[in-house]
Amino acid sequence: MKKWAKISFSLLLIAILIIPLAACNQEKTTKIRVAEVTRSIFYAPQYVALEKGFFEEEGLDVEVTTTWGGDKTMTALLSDGADVALVGSETSIYVYAQGSDDPVINFAQLTQTDGTFLVSREKIDNFTWDQLINSTFLGQRKGGMPQMVGEFVLKNQGIDPQNDLNLIQNIDFANIASAFASGTGDFVQLFEPTASIFEKEGKGHIVASFGKESGYVPYTTFMSKTSYMEENKESVEKFTRALYKAQKWVEKHSAKEIAEVIQPFFEDTEFEIIETVVDRYKTQGSYATDPILDEEEWNNLQTIMDEAGELPKVVDHKTLVNTDIAEKVKK
Repeated sequence: MKKWAKISFSLLLIAILIIPLAACNQEKTTKIRVAEVTRSIFYAPQYVALEKGFFEEEGLDVEVTTTWGGDKTMTALLSDGADVALVGSETSIYVYAQGSDDPVINFAQLTQTDGTFLVSREKIDNFTWDQLINSTFLGQRKGGMPQMVGEFVLKNQGIDPQNDLNLIQNIDFANIASAFASGTGDFVQLFEPTASIFEKEGKGHIVASFGKESGYVPYTTFMSKTSYMEENKESVEKFTRALYKAQKWVEKHSAKEIAEVIQPFFEDTEFEIIETVVDRYKTQGSYATDPILDEEEWNNLQTIMDEAGELPKVVDHKTLVNTDIAEKVKK
């Protein structure tokens, strides 16, 4: 009886010790609400971090909500409807230029090139950019990064978007693809996987990549308000560390392996298309291999905005970009 009593006491003691520890671990889990500007294969490293459990390993419970548009994403962030936003860096400049007393800071870069492609209605075997002259071009929303990069590339190719094209840019982002599919435009600027789907279905043909032509730019970054970052330094660092793990994983694995991991986030897209799109983005270096947004990329962004007539004011890199966290994580 004494033996069993000792065993029972030991089990009770273990239970007493384990339960508080489990409760302690639960208490340490921090929830972070992320508002992503759209759901896109372009953001593969984020979905890898979620699916592979990299955020969980850091004690984070990350909830991602798709807000469909830069303006809606920033509204969610500024109104405290989200803790972190995944959106184009240009939005942080727009907010800053309006005189915000709680600036939005870019702390981790996800993509480093434009993610759109030029799609032609007709098949063109030997495409040259001057074939766009006098055509009807269905572009992206005015003031957004896709449209600004599109115009930047066209100008570098000797094309004046406003005078050499019949430029359409008043269609809502979510309706651009359907407008082209219904017969509007000779050329359209599209994100993946829509561009590849259109090509497979014979609705269009990919003839060029805006990402290849525009160079490195902080196209999509994770950002948060200054106040949130100051109050949640440890959580932001953990978030960035998890992202970096995912970026290295994506860098080292094949398009097929990446597609297998992120497929649950794109249930309505054929696996073959997901793999094709991931391969295309990997090949042209769209996925950032670390979260550091450097000064050269930041300046390139402002050059593109300035040439599009959308730069409200020049903002120094260190004013709206925090590289300390990413650099610490990378080390």
